[in-house]
Amino acid sequence: MPTFEEITRHQDPDPAESPWVHGPPAPETVSIVAYKPEWPRSYRAAATEIRAALGPVVVDLEHVGSTSVEGLAAKDVIDIDLTVADPRDEKRYVPQLTRIGYILTVREPSWHEHRCLMLAEPRVNLHVFGPECPELIRHRMFCDWLRAHPEDRAQYEDAKRAAVQGGGRVMDYNARKQETVRAIYDRLFRAAGML
Repeated sequence: MPTFEEITRHQDPDPAESPWVHGPPAPETVSIVAYKPEWPRSYRAAATEIRAALGPVVVDLEHVGSTSVEGLAAKDVIDIDLTVADPRDEKRYVPQLTRIGYILTVREPSWHEHRCLMLAEPRVNLHVFGPECPELIRHRMFCDWLRAHPEDRAQYEDAKRAAVQGGGRVMDYNARKQETVRAIYDRLFRAAGML
């Protein structure tokens, strides 16, 4: 189990490490849409397919990110955390996921051995972590906090809409909203008695 210090530390990948498996993606227009009631159904359908493809390799699956928070505007992309015994052991999950349409796009050994696979239609970002990874806890806590705190949910939505204005890649958009995200994390960690 990760310690409070590990959970509350804001960690970034090594900037010298290129995460892109097939080179950086082309810039795309980031679009924020109103909350869609079908997002939970889209997650359940994707989760069923992933579980069927991977069987006991799946330690856990969870719908995370903005599409998992009812009422929150978001990019129309379902984010899923997949927990496996060891993300480095790609042969245990990448070929099976490739067969159902996922493409390994990101490999970040310096950031919790994170892997990300993308499904083009419907859009899914499948984030792979190991069972002791603090990011799994951070993601769950962030979504739970936004569900319970409408003022922070509104602030986060405002930050997302403002971040869209700069254009560029999704990572640029993420960087522009990072200050707000980290401020919300700090509030929720303090409320949980972790700071």
